[in-house]
Amino acid sequence: MAQAHPAGSGPVQVPPRRTRGPVRALLAMLLTALVVGGAVPYVAGPGREYFSYLVLAERQDASGAARAGAEARAAGGQVVQEYPQIGAVLAYAAGGFAAKVRDRPGVAAVGATRTSPVPSPPRPLDGAGDFGAGAGAGGDRAGSDGADDATPTVADPGERDAWNLAMLGSGSGGGPSADTTATLLRGPGAGPGAPSADALRRVLVAVLDSGVDDTHPDLRAAVDPKSSASCADGRPDARTGAWRPDPGVGESGHGTHVAGIVGAARDGHGVSGVAPGARIAAVRLLGPLGQYYAENIVCGMLWAADHGAKAINNSYFADPWKYNCPEDGDQAALTAAVARAVDYARRKGAVVVASAGNDGQDLGAARTDDRSPNDRSSGPARTRYVGTECVRLPGELPGVVTVTAVNRDGHPSAYSNFGRGKVSLAAPGGDPDGGPQGAVVSDWPGGQYAALAGTSMAAAHVTGAVAVAAALHPDWDSDRLATLLATTAAAACPPGPYACGDRQYYGAGTLALPH
Repeated sequence: MAQAHPAGSGPVQVPPRRTRGPVRALLAMLLTALVVGGAVPYVAGPGREYFSYLVLAERQDASGAARAGAEARAAGGQVVQEYPQIGAVLAYAAGGFAAKVRDRPGVAAVGATRTSPVPSPPRPLDGAGDFGAGAGAGGDRAGSDGADDATPTVADPGERDAWNLAMLGSGSGGGPSADTTATLLRGPGAGPGAPSADALRRVLVAVLDSGVDDTHPDLRAAVDPKSSASCADGRPDARTGAWRPDPGVGESGHGTHVAGIVGAARDGHGVSGVAPGARIAAVRLLGPLGQYYAENIVCGMLWAADHGAKAINNSYFADPWKYNCPEDGDQAALTAAVARAVDYARRKGAVVVASAGNDGQDLGAARTDDRSPNDRSSGPARTRYVGTECVRLPGELPGVVTVTAVNRDGHPSAYSNFGRGKVSLAAPGGDPDGGPQGAVVSDWPGGQYAALAGTSMAAAHVTGAVAVAAALHPDWDSDRLATLLATTAAAACPPGPYACGDRQYYGAGTLALPH
């Protein structure tokens, strides 16, 4: 998803990357979403069309955000959210707004975050926009009522045959010993050097995704409502349940699956996460039109950082451009905004983890993009030929731990993106044609389970491992935690082509739990 939007696209079929019909009209999307549950945060305006813009000031602080907001308003924009942490604002305006603001004093960059207009800015929401807010700021919302129609579910695995967890005990991918597997599956605290349950409970990790069903039995105790929110329109909304998936939006179960891999409870039922007992900040990014826009990512990254996350999982890529190129003013601004948010999160102590993508492409070489922009209201996508200067967001940003996928045999998954110097670690992502024995089984909305494969799943394993590392070393900063994962992986990986020491496919090596 992106990987299935979840992180990717390309040959992988499980999870599927969202498929958008090239001729789907924007009005149809709006009306459909409205009928399915009132999810659209827009109200019709007087025949006008609006685009969303990120305005970045030269100063990356509250005064910069104030300057960006003032210049946006002076050019006729409506500011709907400030990001004082990075000196930016989200504004809505008619087309041509960016050109009016880019040369204003104190403005560093301006970019449209979408290519299809909406009828108005998002409507006001009580309690939205406060990055310091917690749960209880509004009424309840309904939880997810079941799996996506296109995703088959599987029987409760009863925490059996968790090949993906067993693999984390062996960096070679050849399968750990019986003793290692038994120790791993008994859970943290069972073996030498494993963190205690209390230590894990003090660690918060954030899952930025399509939303998390915290009513799932495996996740009820894991999701921390005081640290969870929706950023589905670029504004933090901490009302109770805002973080849950919207069943009216495709691929909404993806975040629940990812969260289960990270931290599902170990109780003998369902699945167990890599770091059972760690607290999960569920941050919904997937918007009502099925997009992960840059403002949603910025909002989610800042929210997670300000609530103390030690790891931030990103199993998606930013819409509407699969690759953002610096020669395009809009795309350059989106890259700068997300990069600022990533830098802020890392300075606050979070390891930012991202999936490498499911396109089977070498990120260190020129490549094609045949699906951008993916929010267009009509017509086919044009094929773009892009160079290495064009990047996936957030996975190709400096400092991000970018994760490739391996199958059960430890070999690179055919769908996984790769690239020397472009990827950090490999982790279990599974085979999309392998069923429950070859894909990764995890939680699915409505108390169900699904077997999916992709770099989304691989990234979630790394995020869980960061939680374990942070429980063992609570005073370490993000760079030191990331280095621990890299050195632990490298220590168990032999060098050589296609072995897990091959940096083109594995980065530092195959993930192994730190201890």
